[in-house]
Amino acid sequence: MVIKSIKLKNFRCHEEFDFEFKKKTSVIVGENGSGKTSVLEAIYEVLRGKSFRATDGDILKRESDFYRVEVKFSNGERVVVLFGDSESGEKKKQFLVGDKKTARLPKKNRYPVVLFLPDDLHLVSSSPTRKRDFFDRILSEIDDSYSSTLNRYEKTLRQRNDLLKKYTEDDFEEVSSVVFSWNLLLAKYGMEIRKKREKFIAEMNERLTKTYRSIAENEDEVFVLYKLQGEEVSENEYFKRLESELRRDLILGHTGFGVHRDGYEFLFNGSDANGSASRGEVRSIILAMKFIEAELIFEKTAKRPVVLLDDVFSELDEMRQKALTRNFKDNQVIITSVEMSE
Repeated sequence: MVIKSIKLKNFRCHEEFDFEFKKKTSVIVGENGSGKTSVLEAIYEVLRGKSFRATDGDILKRESDFYRVEVKFSNGERVVVLFGDSESGEKKKQFLVGDKKTARLPKKNRYPVVLFLPDDLHLVSSSPTRKRDFFDRILSEIDDSYSSTLNRYEKTLRQRNDLLKKYTEDDFEEVSSVVFSWNLLLAKYGMEIRKKREKFIAEMNERLTKTYRSIAENEDEVFVLYKLQGEEVSENEYFKRLESELRRDLILGHTGFGVHRDGYEFLFNGSDANGSASRGEVRSIILAMKFIEAELIFEKTAKRPVVLLDDVFSELDEMRQKALTRNFKDNQVIITSVEMSE
């Protein structure tokens, strides 16, 4: 067991919340809207350093000056997250790890998490953005350098897009010289992201069909296709395409080419799973990917990830519930549910 207890104060709807984890698998029961997901969000923030769904201002309970999360671990360590007014009058977040305060959770204190949300079960039919976010979150759990590169890419992309909005096509020559450095950085970070995504999807595909069959007990084949925007290019070719499409970007007011437009497609027996796979088959595909995620995290970090399951048992039949229990038996599992499972 990794987590021993959690305390919340002014965290979303919770004025006060205190929970002790006495077993490897814990169930937090409550009605819809009672704040069950918020508890998982708080755990995720302590383990990963940020929320999986909101900014700190959104998390802060209405009419409160601060929020506080305290998690005690089985090894005796304690991490506190505090968000509130600072000496400057602005609200800021601090992490207290031992006797040290930091603005961000140190990498050495981050712990891997497998997060399973109800929306994940609809991933196959979701938008390209939702699919990118799903895989980016998994990759960030496995590889801290991926998360850092992705953050740099997104920051650079925002700066380039902000610049594009300030000018028109008539300012092409001026803008061309200004965005040169942004294009170089986007090409550099973009290719690093693309290579890591391709490697990860290849690793997942090596295991996906076998893991899927262990759940569904049939001979179907599953494959995830990483779809590039355009053809495979080098870093230099990536840069040149950004340069060549600048005039078009100026007209549109945003950057049209890049890894932020790459996508994913799920194939089921060689066809698009969105339409060819049944609801149950889609659920088995998502379960298989979650199991593989946990395997890869353990192989690459030597840590058994904490598994957070947000009200997903109600969405799964008995066969898939048993698969969840079987595959996560070595992990600490924290489940939210509207009613206690039998």
